[in-house]
Amino acid sequence: MKLIYFSWIRERLDIAEEEAELPETVKTLGDLLAWQKSRGEEFEAVFAHEKVVRVALNQEHVDDLAASLEGVTEAAFFPPMTGG
Repeated sequence: MKLIYFSWIRERLDIAEEEAELPETVKTLGDLLAWQKSRGEEFEAVFAHEKVVRVALNQEHVDDLAASLEGVTEAAFFPPMTGG
């Protein structure tokens, strides 16, 4: 799966994007976030608070942790948008 990181998430991880082979146990968005947290200190810090990180699966915003990853080829992670 292609994983893309934006804004301070990209800066904190020092990765813009990567191709990742997800474990077979990663079946939902919640599983993906839990797996991300397990990847090291930097990932744990970024993904510690799921409500701070927004996710788009195949370029569609998703906030349901039970959302299936079946057929998903891209996950993008970004902070909440602000502005006026």
